Amino acid sequence: MKEYAVITIGRQFGSRGKEIGQRLAERWNIECYDRRLIMLASRESGLCPECFERADERNTGSLLNAFATGCAFGSFYNNHDFLSNEKLFQIQSDAIRKLSERESCVLVGRCADYILRDKRRCVNLFIHAPVEVRVKTVMEQQSLPRAEAAELVRKMDKTRSNYYNYYTDKEWGVASSYHLSLDSSLLGVDRTEEFISRFLQENEKWRE
Repeated sequence: MKEYAVITIGRQFGSRGKEIGQRLAERWNIECYDRRLIMLASRESGLCPECFERADERNTGSLLNAFATGCAFGSFYNNHDFLSNEKLFQIQSDAIRKLSERESCVLVGRCADYILRDKRRCVNLFIHAPVEVRVKTVMEQQSLPRAEAAELVRKMDKTRSNYYNYYTDKEWGVASSYHLSLDSSLLGVDRTEEFISRFLQENEKWRE
């Protein structure tokens, strides 16, 4: 049975990690999945995408039931039970594992590195950058004043950190949690992608 290769990318908000993931996918002629993972989990489970989006926002606890959210829970929802965030995470995790078994791809966020921790052909990356660089990027991309961009960077980093730390036994952003951690501000998007591709070419697990 063929074993497909996967790149997972964790990233600070505004570090342009998603763009780097998309460039990697283009170079290696594979798909890049970010928010599309939500749609994938939605299709495979029969749950609406908003269920998974709310789980991301809340990080812990439970979602409201179907009457409160307006979600169609299908076979997962019985007797007005609450569908916990842990259950939603498990559904999303199963979708990620199935995806990794049928194609090589780039997976951005969603704790994919942890979910695929037992997969041999998996390279885990973390993309970061100085906060001021990231604030400037968000200001330019979203046309926000500096104060609003800085607050958005702070909130999104906290949300991603809480989500990752809650569902894994690792710490978000700590270099030892990944195979390679890079400051994207040093080389820029294109040269960072080139550097990672050279790293992949030297990695026997990826080149098989």
